[in-house]
Amino acid sequence: MSKARRIGAVCLCSLLVAFFAFGEAAGAPNLYENAISTARSEIWKAINGGKCGSATAAIMVEGKVVYAEGFGMANREKSVPVDQATLFNIGSISKVHAATAIMLLVDDGKVSLDKPVTDYLPEFRMADDRYRKITVRMLLNHGSGIPGTEGANSFGFRYDDGVKQDTIQTLARAHLKHAPGAMTVYCNDGFTLAEMIVERVSGGKYIDFLKERIFQPLGLDNTGMGVGEIRGKPVALYYDAKTGKVHPPETLSILGAGGLSSTAEELCRFADAFSAESKLLKEASLAEMKKEQPSAFRGKLRNPTISFGLGWDFTGFPRYDAAGVQVLGKSGGTGNYSSMVYTVPEKRISVAVIASGAESGAMKIALDMLDEVLIGKKLIAKEEKAVRMPPEAQKLPQDHVSFGGYYAGDTKLGQVVFDADQNSVTLYIFKEREKTPAVKLIYNNGYYHDAEGSRFYFTDIGQEGYLVTCPSMDKIDMIMMQKAKPIAKPKSLKIDMDGKVWLRRNVSPDEAVMAADSHVAKSWLYGDLPGYVVFGGVKRIDSPEFAGMPFDAVRDQTELTLFEKNGATWAWVSDMLYSPARSAVALKAGENSVKIGSDGHNEWLVVEEGAVLHFTKPYRGRIIVFSSDDVATYDSALDTGDAHAAPGSYIEFAGFADDLFTVQAKLPTAKEKK
Repeated sequence: MSKARRIGAVCLCSLLVAFFAFGEAAGAPNLYENAISTARSEIWKAINGGKCGSATAAIMVEGKVVYAEGFGMANREKSVPVDQATLFNIGSISKVHAATAIMLLVDDGKVSLDKPVTDYLPEFRMADDRYRKITVRMLLNHGSGIPGTEGANSFGFRYDDGVKQDTIQTLARAHLKHAPGAMTVYCNDGFTLAEMIVERVSGGKYIDFLKERIFQPLGLDNTGMGVGEIRGKPVALYYDAKTGKVHPPETLSILGAGGLSSTAEELCRFADAFSAESKLLKEASLAEMKKEQPSAFRGKLRNPTISFGLGWDFTGFPRYDAAGVQVLGKSGGTGNYSSMVYTVPEKRISVAVIASGAESGAMKIALDMLDEVLIGKKLIAKEEKAVRMPPEAQKLPQDHVSFGGYYAGDTKLGQVVFDADQNSVTLYIFKEREKTPAVKLIYNNGYYHDAEGSRFYFTDIGQEGYLVTCPSMDKIDMIMMQKAKPIAKPKSLKIDMDGKVWLRRNVSPDEAVMAADSHVAKSWLYGDLPGYVVFGGVKRIDSPEFAGMPFDAVRDQTELTLFEKNGATWAWVSDMLYSPARSAVALKAGENSVKIGSDGHNEWLVVEEGAVLHFTKPYRGRIIVFSSDDVATYDSALDTGDAHAAPGSYIEFAGFADDLFTVQAKLPTAKEKK
């Protein structure tokens, strides 16, 4: 078939999908038309605004797909449009598949949710004795207290089964950020352990278990490994919005936590399996998966919090609950894709959106679509968007000044400053030494308000202080940042960490482009925050060699361990290995040879004078050039040809043991220097 005929066939197929979708609507005026219009207008707005490059959306009602459509180009070079069969990575929606796999083993009588993880994985251990109390349930509801995410080499271009063993090794030297069951803080590594339990109990590969027990029974022919592992099926490629460069097709090796791909239509079909008509799970397991799984922290904030279930982010929303409509929801985000699925099990209504682009707004688009379907079916009333007057600033409560100080969220360090004279509060975010105002707040009737209409409040619970955000989405409270408590007797690390540059040494050549920002890192100390170090996030210094997690409610925290290697002090930041930048060898004029050692660690050169570089590398080798301000200016995964490296640049070489790279460096002549 010619290229023109292929494109014509795709377009005809898309038109037929749209025709049948509106055919449903024609039988019941406006039933789905508003939801479809919302999908189209909001997705095209996201594409035109550079938030995503392509997308797909679907609606399923009572087992029938009433709408499915693709948007944008799956492959720009070949001018292949996205259609309803195009595959996208679905990220953390894969967690619902992992939870379902565990529940199938519960149905088989082979797994118990409330037994310790160590009963199934005896090799699992941590440096914190409380790990023995972590149950299988806590892996699935984010209540384990495990720090967060095995980030090294888990996102990339090829599947690496060794990431599971890497996770076990990382956890063996890790502590818990809170007691098991005390809180629910999003955690990817719990689902990697769940994936391992499925393999250990079933005796086979995790992906094969999913195929046999979930994909085949539900007819999910286009759901499976990440798009980087797909052959012979259409996939939506990711194009960087700033550069237009296409990335290698993405693969996540953490299958249980986020490594699957699918279509919007098949996400809806999978979500429909949680209706009463489904025969996938036994009745008791189905009920368990639709139930909120609260922690001991529940009820300690002012308003309802995210209602984590087993795998699900949401087991209900206050607004829908008030109308007697239970909604389950799960979002997904990788470096290159974003996704959202909602389902109303009792009414068999499901909506899904997937996009190439991490900031597509898939979560809100899908929720708006769901709203329109529920309104069309008269299951909820349409909410009139009232125009509200901006709140007037009231005098800051005197006792709130104690909430000022340093705060952390994920890897960010912030500072909250109360200004009584200006009657305002400002949240600053640090980038190295510089801090910039991120949010300015005014106080009114118990809450702090920003210019965009969002609400916040500060609260002390036990010995901890939190900044809580109340996003407009259904009045659900979420901890945004946690306060760094002053330390009475602050400790110091054995070397000066302030402004120190580090180079990562356990980078696979197949690691994702987005992970490059972890390859060159800096550590910082702040004079008015004694006892803490910032290196891949905020850490509390506990000994000359170790800095641990200071927060119980911040996701994806890491721990710092210093050790001696090759006459220098190296660092583990949880799963990422670093050596000091001063150990990098200087680039010389002419030919430079770089060989990967038997340990497989990537190597580095430092550029003292600007140079034009010509590379020779092994087939799967990787070369990245970083400028003096840590920005990747050349990446052989994206770029070809020669490269320019300015003074102060670093050149990274990633490969496998005994791989040999050469770099021809042409330095500027005396005339060019002038």
